[in-house]
Amino acid sequence: MTERLGLLGGTFDPPHVGHLFLAYTALEELGLDHVVFVPARQQPLKAGRDAASAADRLEMTRLLVADDPRMSVDPIELDRDGLSYSIDTVRAFRAARPGAELVFLMGEDTAATLPKWREPEALASLARLVVLTRGRAGSAETSAPALPFPVERIATRRIDVSATEVRSRVRAGLPLRGFVPDAVARYIAEHDLYRTTTE
Repeated sequence: MTERLGLLGGTFDPPHVGHLFLAYTALEELGLDHVVFVPARQQPLKAGRDAASAADRLEMTRLLVADDPRMSVDPIELDRDGLSYSIDTVRAFRAARPGAELVFLMGEDTAATLPKWREPEALASLARLVVLTRGRAGSAETSAPALPFPVERIATRRIDVSATEVRSRVRAGLPLRGFVPDAVARYIAEHDLYRTTTE
């Protein structure tokens, strides 16, 4: 049978329960065999923003998915120099797994920037593009613009958690329970992450 592999990219700065729910939805609604989290070294549209180191973000993402064998983390973009382009990552996965069905997963905010990406048409030709939208079951409302290639939209549970909010809670000395898994919260505390910022 054809392997159905989901690719979920992002800065994961830090990874949080909202990212987990996106992956759970993709596994269940799309019938995926596995979801691979792909932390970006530096996203072109987020250049210059404060961030934890690549090594810290990689380790936190590994801690996020550690309890679920249906998920894993691939450092492919962290191992490349320079900016992270999704088309390069998808081409690498296509070459490594020529028989797999690749499903490129993204949130609504990410989908809205698709027209600015490098080679979005080529990306759509190599992978099935799926936008995981926030809303009630059965709805798939999104503000993403109309695109000249197919993009599917799947509704997820509304989880109002963002990495920006998690970083703000750390700076304010507030607990992270319910926002990130305990292992990620411990890592943030032990490595003194997000205490200061220029955001």
